[in-house]
Amino acid sequence: MAAVRMLSWNVNGIRAVEKKGFSRWLAEVQPDFLCVQEIKARPDQLSGAVREPPGYRAFWHAAERAGYSGVAVFAKQEPQRVAYGWGDGGSVTDREGRLILLEYERFVLFNIYFPNGKSGEERLSFKLGFYRNFLERMRHLRAGGKTIIVCGDFNTAHQERDLARPKENSGVSGFLPQERALIDRFIELGFCDSFRAFNQQSGRYTWWDLKSRARERNVGWRIDYFFIDEPSLPLLKDACICDAVHGSDHCPVGITVDLPAGAAEGGNDGSV
Repeated sequence: MAAVRMLSWNVNGIRAVEKKGFSRWLAEVQPDFLCVQEIKARPDQLSGAVREPPGYRAFWHAAERAGYSGVAVFAKQEPQRVAYGWGDGGSVTDREGRLILLEYERFVLFNIYFPNGKSGEERLSFKLGFYRNFLERMRHLRAGGKTIIVCGDFNTAHQERDLARPKENSGVSGFLPQERALIDRFIELGFCDSFRAFNQQSGRYTWWDLKSRARERNVGWRIDYFFIDEPSLPLLKDACICDAVHGSDHCPVGITVDLPAGAAEGGNDGSV
């Protein structure tokens, strides 16, 4: 077993965060895996230093719509298999670039950017459907026996302690009862919120509204997570919120987990 460090960060525009020192930060921190969400760019729009950072294999799933959504994973070890989206033959979910899966011999890593439901009923319905689809796939995947790690921006604060003003936001997408219930269902399937395995405190957030300068007052939401399947919880050694890292309206979150990489030569495209 070796300690593997994984980070996840909604960068709110990879080109914007590059101008704020992203490449330097990555070179200094050197995680084994970095999952990023809301890249808002295609790989051909990026510098070589970001498109393929030294020491990493980069996997990109950009949205069809320019300047919108998208996810990427930087991995030090070659996966056995890579999947981009759910593989539903061009579904809206896949066209929005919301998921990358890396599969290794002993574990599977999902990087997911869950939809935001604040723009209206249609998008809220899309978000809830995305969650239900996700839960159904997780139920089937659990039978495979591999360690399952899911990270990303879930766009939902789970409990009252996960946001600064729960009462004021009880009717706002991101803290609606039906959204929170879907995270409950995920946990009932046998997955653990890694941060809560080590820290039960309130006041630890991962997103702050930029317009109101909420970060200066720590008026935030915890909506970025790492989950791990319950049987693999003994492998989890640490979890963190890296709220000293700036550059986005989100901060990175991370875990340290004892996992053999099980690296294999060559990665193959596939579906979840």
